[in-house]
Amino acid sequence: MNPNYVDKGNLQIFVTAGDTPTPIPNARVRITDPGNGSVLEETSTDGSGQTPFLELPAPPMDWSVTEGEAEQRPYAVYNVTVSAEGYQTLHIGGVELLPAGRSIQRAPLPGAAAGGFNVRNVLIPPHALWGEPSSRPQEDAVKPLPEQSGLVVLPEPVIPEFVVVHAGRPDDSSAPNYWVRFKDYIKNVACSEIYSTWKTEAIKANVLAIISFTLNRVYTEWYRGKGYNFTITGSTAFDQSYAHGRTIFEEIGVVVDDLFTTYVTKEGISQPLFTQYCDGRRVQCGGLSQWGSQDLAEQGWEAVSILRKYYGAEVYLKSAEKVEGVPLSYGGQVLSVGSEGEGVRTIQEQLNRISDNFPAIPKIPADGVYGPATQAAVTEFQKIFHLPQTGSVDFAVWYEISNIYVAVANLA
Repeated sequence: MNPNYVDKGNLQIFVTAGDTPTPIPNARVRITDPGNGSVLEETSTDGSGQTPFLELPAPPMDWSVTEGEAEQRPYAVYNVTVSAEGYQTLHIGGVELLPAGRSIQRAPLPGAAAGGFNVRNVLIPPHALWGEPSSRPQEDAVKPLPEQSGLVVLPEPVIPEFVVVHAGRPDDSSAPNYWVRFKDYIKNVACSEIYSTWKTEAIKANVLAIISFTLNRVYTEWYRGKGYNFTITGSTAFDQSYAHGRTIFEEIGVVVDDLFTTYVTKEGISQPLFTQYCDGRRVQCGGLSQWGSQDLAEQGWEAVSILRKYYGAEVYLKSAEKVEGVPLSYGGQVLSVGSEGEGVRTIQEQLNRISDNFPAIPKIPADGVYGPATQAAVTEFQKIFHLPQTGSVDFAVWYEISNIYVAVANLA
């Protein structure tokens, strides 16, 4: 282990049956040092398919919060091996850990192949701020809209249920396409592009830029209008950094859960602004500087002020009026102890179905009354899916419960 790793971070492994939400309990998890192969931790998953958060060495905090502070990689990497009866063994290399943070690594175990070689290897590429710098060309902040004969003509920006990510250059037909839930895509990109050790306002500014960049690609049918069958690429030569299966930083995930329906725009346009950005250290561009946003946040700037510095004083934030993929509409009122009605009953019924797969969530009466039992079930759901454990249901919690409910119900 690197002797300069004087701080600590926490890592949790979340083991599921393939890409389904079905957790695998009692999976065996081993974490090793990629430098010398020594075993650092060995544990098993609980009934929700999760390990405890394991404390591991991490680099000094200064390396990841101050531009130009470190010549060494500002995050630790670990190798993770996961095995379970009836499944292939999974080796994941390059799992990332930042100091004082909580990293979550999803481990989707493929089913065992009869008579086959039952080991799968996955390598997570370096973080975008540490690996090869972005090389994407400048583009107009406001794009021409698709013709009325286009695949999708949207009167207002809509949060799509899925983003189709092409894992390569647009013209590389051999690269796979991944169907990724919108919010999961934003989390992946944000965790690939910035560090969770940054000030919260810097994280917010960068997340809003990532959302707006993505929604501009969706709204203008940028790639589909060119005849491609995907929404966006995962290449920083053209779009944003996306690494399928990468480590998610909980601190960034919480910000995305809160902001994922919000985007940057300005008066006189109907589309999300194409919010270009770059690291601001190795690459300069006409948009947001990632390191510059962190420096401004350290000085006390709020996210909107940071965005206005880089994109103009006239930009403002707007929320999408429609979010696809939510089967039942959200009433707009936060549900908590004392709430009553059909919205409460919906949450109770969905949590009861989810608890079939995640038994740590207690069964509750679906009576439409938000009492202590419902609060306890919501809190356990929030704990499992890395949401703030408030015990109440706002839109972010409603959306996540709805998504997990649809996923587990479809399994049946």
